[in-house]
Amino acid sequence: MLRILLRISSLIDSLSERVGGVSVWLVIITVLVGFYNVVVRYMGQYIGMQLTSNLLIEMQWYLYSLVFFLGFAYILKNGINVRVDFIYANWSRRRKAMLDFWGHLFLLVPYCVIGIWVTVHPVMTSWRQWEMSPDPDGLPRAPLKTMIIVAFALLLLQAISELIKEFAVLRGAEEEIEDLAEHQEALRIE
Repeated sequence: MLRILLRISSLIDSLSERVGGVSVWLVIITVLVGFYNVVVRYMGQYIGMQLTSNLLIEMQWYLYSLVFFLGFAYILKNGINVRVDFIYANWSRRRKAMLDFWGHLFLLVPYCVIGIWVTVHPVMTSWRQWEMSPDPDGLPRAPLKTMIIVAFALLLLQAISELIKEFAVLRGAEEEIEDLAEHQEALRIE
């Protein structure tokens, strides 16, 4: 049974890696759009014309939001979240697994479920009304708001994957986790 759960965990991890890869590309696109916005704003000031638009400014804001929304699960999977680990770093793998297991189970999973629950109604309202930006040439808000639910769902899936892996460590099956982890290479930019 544990082997099946670890295989499910591996599939979730793979999804988080792929979505995290999309997030990396969105960073590059965001920088390019931001660079373009700055260049045309100053060029427009120099020649006395309005060259930038709210569409591009909002696109930059949307892309920036997507980087975070799509990166949450990837960050959890690879353990690159911010921690105060001056005590945690010196603990044994089993002790870390115990803390992470209970923390994910009682804090992260409920947080994700509550996040999805409280976001569904506003997102559905935004779709029904086809909420648009109040700025001229602005973008629709409903698709971006939907990504909040997607972000929470991906984070919830990754939390479940982490629970499975921590449970395996607590059961003494670290070798099986390492076997599955060898087939996945994290996309790291340092």
